[in-house]
Amino acid sequence: MIDGTLANVIGFIGTACIVLAYGYATKVERPNPFVQHGVNLLGAVLLTVSLLVHMNPASFVLEFFWGAIAIWGLVKALKARRDKQ
Repeated sequence: MIDGTLANVIGFIGTACIVLAYGYATKVERPNPFVQHGVNLLGAVLLTVSLLVHMNPASFVLEFFWGAIAIWGLVKALKARRDKQ
């Protein structure tokens, strides 16, 4: 099992992923959807791991939807890539 300190570190890394993905999407004129949604998904997973140790139900639900939207974005990007070929 993960101890509290490690869970916090994992959570902060997840937070950094989500903030960096948002900054990337804002800075770049045409963000790569695989980078944007992939980093967002990684952030949601890492924050969920942290939340399994330090449970906050509202944040847990938020990360579920954040991850689901990231997966949706990745699926759309894969379909768009396939349609171009």
